[in-house]
Order: sequence, then structure tokens, then C-alpha cells
Amino acid sequence: MKLALAQMDVFWEDKEKNKITCEGFLKKAKEAAVDIIAFPEMTLTGFSQAVSKIGETNEETIDWFKNKSLEYNICTCFGYVEKGQEKGKNKLAVISKEGKIINSYTKIHPFSYSGEDKYYEGGNEINLFKLQDADISSFICYDLRFPEIFQIASKKAQLIIVIANWPESRSDAWKTLLKARAIENQCFIAGVNRVGSGDGLEYSGDSMIIDPKGNILKSSHNREELLIEEIQISEVSRIRDKFPYKRDRKEEFYSKLLKNNK
Repeated sequence: MKLALAQMDVFWEDKEKNKITCEGFLKKAKEAAVDIIAFPEMTLTGFSQAVSKIGETNEETIDWFKNKSLEYNICTCFGYVEKGQEKGKNKLAVISKEGKIINSYTKIHPFSYSGEDKYYEGGNEINLFKLQDADISSFICYDLRFPEIFQIASKKAQLIIVIANWPESRSDAWKTLLKARAIENQCFIAGVNRVGSGDGLEYSGDSMIIDPKGNILKSSHNREELLIEEIQISEVSRIRDKFPYKRDRKEEFYSKLLKNNK
């Protein structure tokens, strides 16, 4: 499977300008015969909490990516904001090359440190979708700090995609956690982050594609770039069979500990 990460600068809350940027990446991905391309969190707006301004009820962003997936014959993974009854939802969608929604995910952990939880409600599902011979799961930004959901996803997923707007001030944590999730779960991890600045924050990208042993296959720092890597999904089962550490996990015991140590 040929995977691409679009490490892009994002024009603040300007969907039309960001569509132009995304299309440039899509053209390059098509030329490289990419199977799936992932874009950063809140792809067309940047990490904004102005739900009333950027939130959607008409699926504008989804419809745009549907058309582009068809036009470029490529599977797309991207983020957007959905308006809700009281709060918005920080969403991720995956569109097949046929223009169909094959995955819809709501960020489980709104980033309370920045007040995201005041404007966005958290999701309650871990989703999985199929592409070629791969089972793939996906998370958004702050979710990366919670290893439990990755352990659950990796019971089936061989590839986990994380889309983010992760600031440069905490980039060491981003890079370390991505590697840790790959090693812990013996699966491919693809983390795509933005570059540039938005709402007073700087972003250095540091997007990475990591193999099940924690080796960095592709990475990029502080510039717009399309990262492309052909990954062998069969490598996941090979590594898990050779070093089957997951069979030693004691999930019932962990569950009791969590309940008894609140």
C-alpha cells in the first residue's frame, strides 16, 4: 500500500485557500500512484474553536473531498468541524476513490488544556475501515496521549493514522508518542501534522511514517512536503508472530485496577 501524508501550511479559517493547497498535494499524490493520502486535523481551517464560523451542517468539506477523491482516483483522509446541538464535533472522515465515506470518526479526547472541551464534545467510538488488504484505524491529535485506545484499535488494525495540529512547543512529545504507539502496538503509525502558524501558535510538522518496530520510514520537519512510503501490511503479522508480546497483556486485571484506583 502506498501511503502519503500532506504536511501543509494552513491558512487560518480560510477554506477556499486551503482547498487550493490540498489540490496541489492531491495532484502530486496521483502522479505518485498513492493509494491513500492523509491531511492534518481541521484540514481547511486550522485548529479553531469558532464552531459557529467554521462548523458545517451541509457537509461542504466532505462533498469537496468526495469530488476530489473521484477526480484523482485516490482515498482521502481529512479533518473538519461538524456543528451540533450545543457543541461542535472535531471530525475525521475517509473517502474512498469511488467517492464514498468509508470512515467517520469523532475525536474522543477534546484538548481541555486549550479549552477545546468547552466548544467540542468528545466521541465515544473507535472506528475501523478496510483498504485493500489493510485494516486501518484513525485518531485525532490529543488522542495520541491515551495509549488505551490504541491498544484496542490495534487488536484489528495494522495501520493507525493520526491527524493533528500539534504545536512546535510540544513537538518532542509528538515524536516520542508516535514511536511509542508503533512499538507498543506492533503496527504502522502514520502521524500527519501541519506547519506554519495559526492563532498565535507555531507548528513544525514532524509528520512521520513509522514501522511496527518503531523505525522511522519517512519524516519531515518545518516545511510543506508530501511524504510518501510504500508499506508492507504483511510485516505486521510477521512481527507479531515472531514476538507475540500482546498475548501477555492482562486486560481484566488492568480493568480492575482502573476501577479500584480512581
